[in-house]
Amino acid sequence: MQGTLSYRHRVITDADVVFIRQLVAENPQCSRRRLSEKLCEAWNWVQPNGALRDMVCRGMMLMLHRRGLIELPPVRQIGRSSLSAGGGRDKPEAVSVEQTSLSMSLAELGPLEIRQVRRTPEEALFNSLLQQHHYLGYSQPVGEHLKYLVFARGRPIACAAWSSAPRHLGSRDRFIGWGAQARLANIRLLAYNTRFLILPWVRVPHLASHILGRMARTLSADWQQLYAHPIYFVETFIDPQRFAGTCYRAANWTVMGQTTGRGKAAPTRAVNRSIKQVLGYALVKDFRQRLSLPDSMAALPLAA
Repeated sequence: MQGTLSYRHRVITDADVVFIRQLVAENPQCSRRRLSEKLCEAWNWVQPNGALRDMVCRGMMLMLHRRGLIELPPVRQIGRSSLSAGGGRDKPEAVSVEQTSLSMSLAELGPLEIRQVRRTPEEALFNSLLQQHHYLGYSQPVGEHLKYLVFARGRPIACAAWSSAPRHLGSRDRFIGWGAQARLANIRLLAYNTRFLILPWVRVPHLASHILGRMARTLSADWQQLYAHPIYFVETFIDPQRFAGTCYRAANWTVMGQTTGRGKAAPTRAVNRSIKQVLGYALVKDFRQRLSLPDSMAALPLAA
């Protein structure tokens, strides 16, 4: 193998390639997914919560396959039964909910209940509501992510999705002030608000900013419970041609800058997509200090 190969900052040696070839040869009955699981187990390639880094490993193996360095088995037909809610690539099935108008003040609306529904029976409802009512629809996140449903008066009124933050984001990285090594070590301590939806029949002033404030107080603990590490900083993108981002500003989020208008795999420096505003919010006061620490120290539990 000529040159040095790496994937997601993991260096792949000649010995690694030989090991993977042998693993494939010794397990001819295994699917690509099962092979990636076996490789994760052999390398002890796991997330902080102990779960296998299966998706990352599969991507690495596919890269090696495309370069002709290994030969993976053919892709097997995926049955619809395996594409369950929260884990599939088909569009979520429509779920009916009450759509009677809710137009009132926040005080009149009454208590809100915010539920983290990832890996729960209510995940299908979350996926369906985003697919039906968010202008971007629903897409299954890859990597660490949480899904929230907000209920009032016994019915869902809002959805919010959070996932792993983009690895490279110039305006954010300058705002935090961390170096390349600190970013590589601590990017997992950031979360990205990928979707935020107030259902269209809900018209309650200040509801969106109130929900953002409530989530800021619980997100890190929920992340810690599922992924064994906290979150110190959150971010989102706003398309200024569609939205003003008023609710984020009202919840004290900061405009950090804007995107370049180029995707992460763009072959040139030409703009190839709409330019977004980048907003961020710190969940702890000393986020810059924490995010600049070595990996072994950055993810200490949040202070009470």
